[in-house]
Amino acid sequence: MVLLTNFLSVAKLATNDYVGFTFFVGSMAMMAASVFFFLSLNTFDKKWRTSILVSGLITFIAAVHYFYMRDYWASNAESPTFFRYVDWLLTVPLMCVEFFLILKVAGAKKSLMWRLIFLSVVMLVTGYMGEVIFREQAWFWGLISGIAYFVIVYDIWLGKAKKLAEAAGGAVLSAHKTLCWFVLVGWAIYPLGYMAGTPGWYDGLNGLLDMDVIYNIGDAVNKIGFGLVIYNLAIQSSEK
Repeated sequence: MVLLTNFLSVAKLATNDYVGFTFFVGSMAMMAASVFFFLSLNTFDKKWRTSILVSGLITFIAAVHYFYMRDYWASNAESPTFFRYVDWLLTVPLMCVEFFLILKVAGAKKSLMWRLIFLSVVMLVTGYMGEVIFREQAWFWGLISGIAYFVIVYDIWLGKAKKLAEAAGGAVLSAHKTLCWFVLVGWAIYPLGYMAGTPGWYDGLNGLLDMDVIYNIGDAVNKIGFGLVIYNLAIQSSEK
């Protein structure tokens, strides 16, 4: 009962606390998206249910973490970096799994999925190293993280994943292209947040941008958006 009370409690927010506001809105938006995806599972052909389930898991995991991060921020006025990276280590690889799931119809192999998962983990672990552990060398760890990110971008835009999407054609190709844009443009928000929160040659961003606001907006747009693209693909495929 105490756990439920704590989970549902709402911390008091100042009217100008934009970080706390985006934490609150992000947690509610992603929880609502999770309910939507889970309740829609039985409306699709069986081959798309796993993709919709993964979409719901991504937003649900993020929502739970955002409840904790919101309370951490309200109590300490500090960025909940540890919780954020735990969230990303669970959800970003699942977003990579989505590429494999929609490309299975074109013969995608698990090696593609594991390659994308591995690259995403490298991207996140090195990002954490630079943001938390080795802040004085943040530029170096950010560079490694960026390289892993651009390899993912290459794989989905120009590599094996693109060829599989073209072979599938139709709604799968359209969904793949949209997800690629999310990775290229939507995920590019995260390096901005990284640079806003770490020292380096880019220090000028520290006074202009708020790391947590950037991350919160990016998370909500990317995770919910990913799921809606999959949902639309499932709808189009089921109507045929």
